[in-house]
Amino acid sequence: MNIKLHTPKTLKTGSGMSSAKQFLLSLIATSVSIILTFGTAAIIDHNKKQTAKKEMVMMIISDIDNSIQLVEKVDTALHLCRDLQGKIAVHPEQFDSLYYHLVAGVSWCMEEFPETTERIFTSSIETFNTIGDVNFVNEVSAFYLGRHKYKEMLMDELKEQWAGTGDKPSLELLFNINFPEYVFMNSSWLLDMKRRRDRCMRMMKVSEDDLSRFSQQHTAAIEQEDDTLMEKMAEEYKSYSSVLEKAKDNLNK
Repeated sequence: MNIKLHTPKTLKTGSGMSSAKQFLLSLIATSVSIILTFGTAAIIDHNKKQTAKKEMVMMIISDIDNSIQLVEKVDTALHLCRDLQGKIAVHPEQFDSLYYHLVAGVSWCMEEFPETTERIFTSSIETFNTIGDVNFVNEVSAFYLGRHKYKEMLMDELKEQWAGTGDKPSLELLFNINFPEYVFMNSSWLLDMKRRRDRCMRMMKVSEDDLSRFSQQHTAAIEQEDDTLMEKMAEEYKSYSSVLEKAKDNLNK
């Protein structure tokens, strides 16, 4: 009786190596797939964070620039007030003719800083996490703190002192306002603001071109919103005008 023994296919010569090879290839393919999936997700997440960080940094530096522009405007106005006060001191008879120029100069110093960006910056710890640079956060925090002090020590004080002179101050009250001191204080604050702005630019590696492009994009977005609003207002105007015209026609019948 002849009994034939059949060797299982998996044990035949070479078949074990083939299965191991297939398993290894499958394992590699799975690993690569996992790496690609999670790696791609990580890259996308990193890019999103970098974009959010850049947007936030640009918004803050743009706000710093707007603050500097306002302080520069105040600087021009205070120089005008100082010069007018000097002319009146030398020629008191010109007080009546120069007074209203002085009023205009002081009014230019009363404009308030917009605080939207500052509130966004200070309202959430998430903002600090998005930026991720402690030195930049400290520099910006110092800028906003300094801006508040500037407003209290210069703008608010001048406003209060000017209001105390009444509708039209006497020469004595006018000369009690130390415009030369205000000019010196304002120029000092302006210099400090510009230095902080330059440090922020260097810290975050932001160029003037980057800032210019951001400003243009932001302006374009605002203009688009304004155009949309104007279109809506025009449609409402036409709608209400049509109702009024029909009402007039009915009255004439």
